Amino acid sequence: MTTTPDAAPAPTPTTSAVTVRNAVKIYGEGDTRVTALDNVSVGFPTGKLTAIMGPSGSGKSTLMHCAAGLDSLTSGEVFIGDVELGALSDKALTLLRRERVGFVFQSFNLVPTLSAIENIVLPLSLAGKKPDQAWLDQVVSTVRLGDRLKHRPSELSGGQQQRVAVARALVARPNVIFADEPTGNLDSVSGAEVLTFLQSATRDFGQTIVMVTHDPSAASYADSVLFLKDGSIVDQIDNPTVEAVIDRTKNLDG
Repeated sequence: MTTTPDAAPAPTPTTSAVTVRNAVKIYGEGDTRVTALDNVSVGFPTGKLTAIMGPSGSGKSTLMHCAAGLDSLTSGEVFIGDVELGALSDKALTLLRRERVGFVFQSFNLVPTLSAIENIVLPLSLAGKKPDQAWLDQVVSTVRLGDRLKHRPSELSGGQQQRVAVARALVARPNVIFADEPTGNLDSVSGAEVLTFLQSATRDFGQTIVMVTHDPSAASYADSVLFLKDGSIVDQIDNPTVEAVIDRTKNLDG
């Protein structure tokens, strides 16, 4: 993880899967003006799981949305690989998100009429592409659902549904997967199996994952945790434990 104090140079795109440089995001004007991101520079390293935490209104979701190209910055730059998102047309940005970015949300977002395997390959089907069979087999093996792959979402547990959603994000081999509270709707057992799966995606596949979470237990699965407050990165823990995350969170709330 590369954060940028005032005196340090901003991270370069080649050192990270995703690079944010001098990011400012302002909503509203006058009395309603809110600075959601205040000159944030950070690099999300390739093949690592990074968690983003912070109080409500700290800017964590804004940072993820801007880094994923779902929202634009007021000023600053975002790179996915060496591609600067602000330089892209709407069409090119849509194509980049489809081909190089994966998304996992707490609501699963599976198509109820499709089987698990059909949901997994859906992004490729929509793009008119066939999956790399060897890679698909590897992803499906990692999902560990066995003969459940022909079942529809309603026939799967919440944890199984979310693992299908993660597999769907993986199958297109994106540069980075953004996960927004991916265990927010799960019980602790199901949440742990999904987090273990996310962790294995980085360690076994070299996948880069950026995860927004409010849960110290979820954050403890990450390689690094970033803490935001008032639109700025104020702290970071590498190799986090639940206890260390809780301790830092208390300091932020104080």
